[in-house]
Amino acid sequence: MSRTILVVDDSLSMRQMVSHTLEQAGYAVKAAVNGREGLEVAQANAVDLVVTDVNMPEMDGIALVRALRAEPNHRYTPILVLTTESTDTKKAEGKAAGATGWLVKPFSPDQLLKVVTKVLP
Repeated sequence: MSRTILVVDDSLSMRQMVSHTLEQAGYAVKAAVNGREGLEVAQANAVDLVVTDVNMPEMDGIALVRALRAEPNHRYTPILVLTTESTDTKKAEGKAAGATGWLVKPFSPDQLLKVVTKVLP
């Protein structure tokens, strides 16, 4: 049985690239265009990992992390933030919200898969 990963990013090309990388590695992928939709997808589906951008309309990635951590089913789900944001302040905000890890764009597919395999037991 393959693991399901939720990819949340408002950029279509980024969603497609991340999804393709994960699917090629054998993961099932669900996708959402913003945090609000990502939260709905996570509530309606069993997901093993969430990969989210920070800067998105309607609900940003930090708010999504907080909302997922408030959900009993996702209190311990690994959440990776994949973003152009690289300031220590923003990283600290993500960590305080409950993010498991932080990847800065641009990134390589190998780098993404290495982190994914590290956080998925």
